[in-house]
Amino acid sequence: MLKSDDPIVVRQVFETSRENVWNAITRIDEMKQWYFGNIPSFKPEVDFETCFEVKVEDRIFTHLWKVSEVIPLQKIRYNWKFEEYPGDSFVTFELLEEGQHIELTVTAEITEDFPPDIPEFTRESGLNGWNYFIKNRLKEYLSK
Repeated sequence: MLKSDDPIVVRQVFETSRENVWNAITRIDEMKQWYFGNIPSFKPEVDFETCFEVKVEDRIFTHLWKVSEVIPLQKIRYNWKFEEYPGDSFVTFELLEEGQHIELTVTAEITEDFPPDIPEFTRESGLNGWNYFIKNRLKEYLSK
């Protein structure tokens, strides 16, 4: 994923309340059920930081997150980078009410290039990952 790439944008409509979607993306006990099961902590508060490891084959990706913006029940944005690799990005979750439904838009913007020779850092991998998390895992979680 490179700075010159278009941001990754994934949208999904949920037939549930704004509160349910917000809680799923900001409460640690809920995030562990659909997002990353090993997140040690998370708070929807500006400057909150967390880190956790994800292993893929023989590579470790220590996720470093820092919350940069919070508008309760509407928007949360955090910086997302990795301890072991150069590169920097921001991920924004925005909720919009669409009649009886809630539309969640997730935008991943690259602000510093990630290494192009690592498969997980391709734009296709990022797009597939966000589609999987939002359109599969979160959708399934919120439909329970």
